[in-house]
Amino acid sequence: MKNIAKIIYTIVFCLISAGTSHAASQPLQVYILAGQSNMQGHVNISTFDSMADDPKTAPILKDMRDAGGKPYVCKKVWISSIGCADDDTTEQKGNLTVGFGASTEDIGPEFTFGIYMEKLTGKPILLIKTSWGGKSLHTDFRPPSAGPYKWSDFELGQCKERGDDLEKMKAEKVKDTGVFYRHMISHVRKVLGDIKRVVPEYDPKYGYELAGFVWFQGFNDLVSDWTYEKGDQPGGFDLYAQLLAQFIRDVRKDLSAPKLPFVIGVMGINGAKLAPNELHFHQAQAAPASLPEFQGNVAAVQTSPFWDSDLAALQERMEQLGDQMEEEFQKTPNLSDEAKDAAMQKAIAKKFKPEEVKRLRAGTSDAAYHYLGAAKIMAPIGKAFAEAMVKLQTTKGAK
Repeated sequence: MKNIAKIIYTIVFCLISAGTSHAASQPLQVYILAGQSNMQGHVNISTFDSMADDPKTAPILKDMRDAGGKPYVCKKVWISSIGCADDDTTEQKGNLTVGFGASTEDIGPEFTFGIYMEKLTGKPILLIKTSWGGKSLHTDFRPPSAGPYKWSDFELGQCKERGDDLEKMKAEKVKDTGVFYRHMISHVRKVLGDIKRVVPEYDPKYGYELAGFVWFQGFNDLVSDWTYEKGDQPGGFDLYAQLLAQFIRDVRKDLSAPKLPFVIGVMGINGAKLAPNELHFHQAQAAPASLPEFQGNVAAVQTSPFWDSDLAALQERMEQLGDQMEEEFQKTPNLSDEAKDAAMQKAIAKKFKPEEVKRLRAGTSDAAYHYLGAAKIMAPIGKAFAEAMVKLQTTKGAK
């Protein structure tokens, strides 16, 4: 009996060891996440609980927490992030968990993207996140193949009308053009040049694969009236679509990854309630995915379906009330802060139901252009990026 037990134990041990060895022998999967403030992520962890009451987001919340109810720490996903700390190049690194957003109390799409890539693929993963708030594609992330920034007749006319120092402005534009594209590529190369610095368990024997790229950016281009002066007309953002296609080509060239799967996060602020310029911009963001050369290796993910219109309406009402109260306070400039706070609380109690106030305070942590700082919006977005990436990889593998 002892011999049989020993044999069984040996077989089980070998199976376990073989399984562990197989997992460890897989190349590290590297994903690059890049963009501006919404890639940074301004979603405070205090909004997590608000996901529990919605049947669409409650299952995601369970994956975002461990058995003890604390934020999940990915065992097989590591991250190196720049742009979210004190300056443009300070790095944050470690196993993926909360705190890799715009502050140590925030998350961006990286959190659920990493969780679901780990869950869906079972492979060891490294995320390289490069994100900076307030950056445009037309200037800051401008791809090398796009050449120098091109000043339109409209822009030049506006400068002349305002009496701007055009030569100074042009010199500043030359200095700024492509800076954050270069920061992005430089940091990716730095991390790949010494992966063990970020992933202590990395074994060079099995190497790594550049497995995908996620791009989540756009607000500064959307509101750049000078560069896209006809944005409210069909085709007004065609230049953005052109620049994004060049961006994809240049990233693949500079990283020697000619078919790198590429996911574009199409802005979804305001949901289905879009102004003409927003509609045209969304179309431009999604356009590269329809190009013949990008079929099967570039996907556009619409984020507007994850927008919470009711929550946004509550926040808009609260902001309007705040503006009204501010006008009232200006009539009595000597009013103390305590008196102002008491008046504001009284006004809120009069205009909002208790459950509305509770939902607003529990579910939002930032402005509308940051997806309300709402976990119930951002968490499904990160998950959707992961699902789109896996689908691209499946298509790539099938071909």
